[in-house]
Amino acid sequence: MIIFPIAKINLGLNVVERRPDGYHNLETVFFPVALQDALEVTVMDELFPSDFDCDLKVSNFKIEGDERKNLVVKAYNLLKQDFPNMPRVHAHLYKAIPTQAGMGGGSSDCSAMLVLLNRMFGLGLTEQQLIEYAARLGADCAFFVLNTPAYAEGIGERLTPIDVNLKGYWLAVVRPQIPVPTKEAFSLITPSRPEKNCRDVVMQPVSTWRQYLKNDFEKSVFALHPEIGAIKQHFYDMGADYAAMSGSGSAVFGIFSHKPSLESEFDGMFKQTLKL
Repeated sequence: MIIFPIAKINLGLNVVERRPDGYHNLETVFFPVALQDALEVTVMDELFPSDFDCDLKVSNFKIEGDERKNLVVKAYNLLKQDFPNMPRVHAHLYKAIPTQAGMGGGSSDCSAMLVLLNRMFGLGLTEQQLIEYAARLGADCAFFVLNTPAYAEGIGERLTPIDVNLKGYWLAVVRPQIPVPTKEAFSLITPSRPEKNCRDVVMQPVSTWRQYLKNDFEKSVFALHPEIGAIKQHFYDMGADYAAMSGSGSAVFGIFSHKPSLESEFDGMFKQTLKL
């Protein structure tokens, strides 16, 4: 069985306060975009020699670290605790969503794994139960169970549906070869509340977003990596209605009322245009 995990962008991202547990409370709007990985799962033969119940292979983009500790494997192991009779599986993850980009690729992959296993093995889990499992895997994982625009609070796990309509616009995404570790990005943030809540700003015309829709990570990340900030400015020079870094970076997106041409731009970087 195969499923296609999608990416997200953040329409505004405000770090509003530090929590007693060391995490931070956020306010952001998650918006799904049709940049997709592919995740295929097959049942492992009973005689296949493996020390692991979920054997994962990743292709196209390299992911650093032990594949056995990938969130896709963690998703399988989480369900296996409650459904011990679930068969062993082979999983093949084809990566098209760039990694360490702030686009939620890893979170989307593991949430898709939960949804796929539920369908494949008839586990009978409801959407709410899947959301609860996903939230145990990561702060923004729950969003990818439903893949619909949502206003997020807390550490990203408290979701409220929001009607953001970008139909007719084009999205350009560029990810330079610069990883931005999330832990490092948070360490440079001074929490504060924005002048206007992103939930309210995104209900206004896109042409008004530039003034009020902010990503709090940009100030510190752009200071460390000016070339990331230069991508955002270049999008505006190309006529973007709105541009921002997604999440804690390093991907930058631009929203255009016309189809932007990236063919001669951003050499050596991941780049993609999508119709919204």
